[in-house]
Amino acid sequence: MFTKEIMEAFSELDLAVYDCIVKNRERVGKMTIKELADMAHVSTATVLRFCKKCGVNGYSEFKLRYREHLEGKRDALRADGEDELQSFLKRIHSEEFQESISKAYQYLKKSQCTIFIGIGSSGILGRYGARYFSNVGHFSLFIDDPWLPVLQDLSENTVTIALSESGMTSQTVSIASQLQQRGSALISITNKANSVLAKMSDCNISYHVAEALVNERNVTTQIPVVYILESLAKKLYNSGPVQ
Repeated sequence: MFTKEIMEAFSELDLAVYDCIVKNRERVGKMTIKELADMAHVSTATVLRFCKKCGVNGYSEFKLRYREHLEGKRDALRADGEDELQSFLKRIHSEEFQESISKAYQYLKKSQCTIFIGIGSSGILGRYGARYFSNVGHFSLFIDDPWLPVLQDLSENTVTIALSESGMTSQTVSIASQLQQRGSALISITNKANSVLAKMSDCNISYHVAEALVNERNVTTQIPVVYILESLAKKLYNSGPVQ
């Protein structure tokens, strides 16, 4: 419930309220706003501001959400993800999607090295992509350190494939920019075509599936990314060795 982004926005007074809540978690549900404010030595207005920073409209809603959080209440997730996959499978036959695949292939077929970058689950997929590309005979690397400084100019025949579901991950955007400025072409694979990473890329392949969250953590299906990576690798393999 208290995400990194929410915690970073807390003031000292907010932190006093937070500290009081976590130390009295079993009692908060029965406390009035004035009782909590008095215990935290703040005003009721401060408690209300705290609640809004937590994404709720008032103290009553906060108590409800906090109780659900303590009880581990979870939203249901579809086990099969059929709707998302059906939507994506229809889109792969569209002219726009096929054009983005073809454009990415044009960059890749001229490259002598492909660099994959990504963070979190996108990083896992980046490692998979680098291995899969290498398995079909296309030299590829995965950069697993998002803070690695790129100091050396790269060959014009180097291509970077940046993976990010949101297209807004700061570390991925930063290292993608460094690689791009050093001479690498940039292909991005994102869920949305209007993200920062997508807009700065030489080529973007977006897959547009519904976002899924569990306790504010992203669990959006990544099956489309695997499909895209394997499609590009197979296209490279079928085109024969680079001349």
